[in-house]
Amino acid sequence: MAKVYPRTTSSLSSSSSSSSPTSSPYVSSKQECFTIWMKSLVYNSHGCTAYNSNGEIVYRVDNYDKKCSSQVYLMDVQGNVLFSIQRKKLNLFGCWDGFKWEFSKKQRWFRVTRKRQKIHVDLGVHQKGYKIVKSGVGFKIVNLDQDCAMVAEVKRKQTNSGIDLGNDVSTLTVEPEIDQSLIMAIIMVYGLIHRQL
Repeated sequence: MAKVYPRTTSSLSSSSSSSSPTSSPYVSSKQECFTIWMKSLVYNSHGCTAYNSNGEIVYRVDNYDKKCSSQVYLMDVQGNVLFSIQRKKLNLFGCWDGFKWEFSKKQRWFRVTRKRQKIHVDLGVHQKGYKIVKSGVGFKIVNLDQDCAMVAEVKRKQTNSGIDLGNDVSTLTVEPEIDQSLIMAIIMVYGLIHRQL
């Protein structure tokens, strides 16, 4: 059976992708690639685990025995909450708020709305935000402020010999100078919308 990530590692290091010392540890000056596995680290429970290109766990979500929860937490490898994602009730098509956790204060950082097949990410008053665009069996996240320039792409992961690793294993590519933790939080909402998480 093929492994989700080909390199075995016992390290649960918090070292993320390469980033400049003055910037966020979740922003890199170069394109970064991650493996996303829609499984929890906790045995036989729902969630998601993301590995960087070195095979180190960098993000995780643990829903335990509940799938499609109305609230999930995106954490780093140590279990520190980065984003709390909450589904707003009484919304016909679907609306999720993403709260950033800093210094034990919650701030709403983004809102994802779904209207039929269109998924929009609102990033605040002065930005148009992102849009999620279906692309084959995956999807792209594009920046509406920059003529729909792609900021991230999710595709099904394949082995070097071209064998598909399944519906629950994907490759995430994030462009330079983009907050990778925000992209992961948006992907978590996408997983909730499509009942993968």
